[in-house]
Amino acid sequence: MDATEPASQAASPERTAPPMRGAPPMQGAPPKRADARRNYDRLLAAAAAVFAERGADDVSLEEIARRAGVGIGTLYRHFPSRQPLLEAVYKDQVDGLEVLAGKLLASESPGAALCEWMRAFVAFGRTKRSLSSALVANKDSQLMSECSMILRGCTETLLSRAQEAGEARPEVQCADIMRLAHCVIMATEMAPADPDQPERLAGLIVGSVLVPEAVRT
Repeated sequence: MDATEPASQAASPERTAPPMRGAPPMQGAPPKRADARRNYDRLLAAAAAVFAERGADDVSLEEIARRAGVGIGTLYRHFPSRQPLLEAVYKDQVDGLEVLAGKLLASESPGAALCEWMRAFVAFGRTKRSLSSALVANKDSQLMSECSMILRGCTETLLSRAQEAGEARPEVQCADIMRLAHCVIMATEMAPADPDQPERLAGLIVGSVLVPEAVRT
């Protein structure tokens, strides 16, 4: 799997990020009551936190409910099984990245915006790897397909903007960035004793994509 692949950010109905190139509209869930929405958000935040700490396969749904401060019945009303919860956490994080991309498109420096996006993308990929093999293996689902298109669209839009400004190498392609990010994620999993390595490798990606200040026209 090439594509990839900071923190969970709940999807907001007030989100106004512009559509990204190649990103289809995602189907939203029906509106929830205020108390149900709060419980849903708490469950997402608790699940994302504990998945990041220990991985999704080693955490019980009961523990997630306890961390969220709700009963297990409340969790099951929102998520009848583990798979819908994993998918909701993943979509929530993709929504957060889409919002970030929209903000970055309004930034003054296209190169700095692309740099921030690439670092966020690598961090997201590391979080995604902590979910579960069941979610990652379900690459053919509509959700995974839509999320992949959104991430590719955001990457392509930000890359093109930086290239048009002369701040990114013209030969770099969207797929190059996504595959490099995937390589960083896989490499850092093999060296867990070096916590600073992900940031160093992300810096190498940024340095290989952006044009040095000295040669910009």
